[in-house]
Amino acid sequence: MLERLFKLQAHGTTVRKEIIAGVTTFLTMAYIIVVNPAILSTTGMDFGAVFVATCLAATIGTLIMGLWANYPIAMAPGMGLNAFFSFTVVGSMGYSWQVALGAVFISGVIFFLLSLFRIREWIINSIPLSLRFGISAGIGFFLALIALKNAGVVIDNPATLVGLGDIKVAESLLFFGGFVVICGLSFRQITGAVMIGILAVTAIAMMLGMVDYDGFVSAPPSLAPTFMQLDLAGAFNVGMISVIFAFLFVDLFDTSGTLIGAAQRGGLLDKDGRLPRLGRALMSDSVATMSGAALGTSTTTSYIESTAGISAGGRTGLTAVVVAVLFLACLLLSPIAKIIPAYATAPALLYVAVLMASGLKLVNWDDITDAAPAVLTALMMPLTFSIANGIAIGFITYAVLKAVSGRWSDLNSSVITIAVVFILKFTFLDAA
Repeated sequence: MLERLFKLQAHGTTVRKEIIAGVTTFLTMAYIIVVNPAILSTTGMDFGAVFVATCLAATIGTLIMGLWANYPIAMAPGMGLNAFFSFTVVGSMGYSWQVALGAVFISGVIFFLLSLFRIREWIINSIPLSLRFGISAGIGFFLALIALKNAGVVIDNPATLVGLGDIKVAESLLFFGGFVVICGLSFRQITGAVMIGILAVTAIAMMLGMVDYDGFVSAPPSLAPTFMQLDLAGAFNVGMISVIFAFLFVDLFDTSGTLIGAAQRGGLLDKDGRLPRLGRALMSDSVATMSGAALGTSTTTSYIESTAGISAGGRTGLTAVVVAVLFLACLLLSPIAKIIPAYATAPALLYVAVLMASGLKLVNWDDITDAAPAVLTALMMPLTFSIANGIAIGFITYAVLKAVSGRWSDLNSSVITIAVVFILKFTFLDAA
C-alpha cells in the first residue's frame, strides 16, 4: 500500500528512511507548538485552544501535502505571520482576533484561486528579487524586536523610543543563554536545536522556582474558544485590504521559496528544473491556511525546516505523514506548552530572525535602485511594527526610484499597480 501511495522505489527510498526523515523534520520544527500559542494568546485568544489549533493545523496541512502532493514537506502556522497577526493587526491596528482570523481565511481562499487558475507564477516572477529579500529580512527584524521585547532586553523609552532593559535579571540572562545554546547546537548540526534550547531554559527556570510545574501530559484542551470564531464580515472592511494582501503575499513567497529550495536539496526537480505537482503543493498550502483559520490559528505555511528531513533521506509524502502523526500526538502535551515562559521562547524567535535576515546578502548592493528599497522594506517592518507597512513602502520606493532613475525596463505592470494601490491607501484610507 505504501509503495502504491508514495512510489518509494521510484524515488530511491525506503520506509525506514522516510520514518527517520519524518522524525528529523518534526524535531526541527516542534518548537512551533510552544511558540505559536504563546504569541497568539497575547491577543486574548485562549492558550489551550490555540495549542490544539496549532497541532491540528500542522497535522491537516502536512497530511494533505504528503498524501495528495506526495512531497516530504511539513506545514505549520508560519513564524512572522503569527507575530504580524498578534502585534500589528490586533495589537496596533485594534482589530479583534476574530476579524484577523477572517482575514487569514480570505487570504487562503485567494491563494487557492491563484493556484487553481495558475496565476501564481506570473505574480512570483513579477516581483523584484530585491524586494523579496528585503521582505524576508524585514520579517526577521520584526521577530527579533519581539524577541528582545519579550525578554525585557529592549524596553520603551520616552526620550529615544527604545532603550536597553535590565540585562542583569535572571530572565534576560536565561534568554541570552538560550540563544547561545540554540546557535551552538545548530552550528554543530544537532537535530532539534531550537526545541532543546527552549526546554533547557524552561528546566533551569523551574529549578530556580521561576516556573510552576503543572505536569507534562493531559487530555487536549477544548478547541471551542477558537473553533469557527472567524469574523468574515469584519475582515471585508476596506482597511483590511493591506492586511489580507500581507498575509497572502508573505505566504505565497514563503511557500514557493520553501518548495523550490527543498526540492533542489532532495533532487525532486524535473529535467527542466521545474517542480512536478507544484499546483497540488500550493493548493495544499492554501487549504491548510483556510483550515487553520477555521480552527483558530494564523496562516499555515510550508516550513523550510523540512530540508532537515530531506537531508536525512526523505523523498516522498510518507515523510510528511510521519510528521503529521507526531504533531497529532503532541495534543497530549499541552501542560508543557503552558509552563514555558516568554523568555524561553524568545531565543527561538531571535534564532529564526537571524536565519531570515540572511537574505540581505543576496541583494545587489552595487545598484542603489535595488539596495535602497530592500533596506527600507526591511527597516520599516520592525520600526512601524507592521509587515504590511514594510511591504507597501518597499513597493512604492522601488517603483518611484526606478522611474526617477530612468530604469523603466526594470518595472512591470504588476509592480506599478501594487505601488499605486499602496499610494492610494496611504493617501485616502489611512488619512480617513
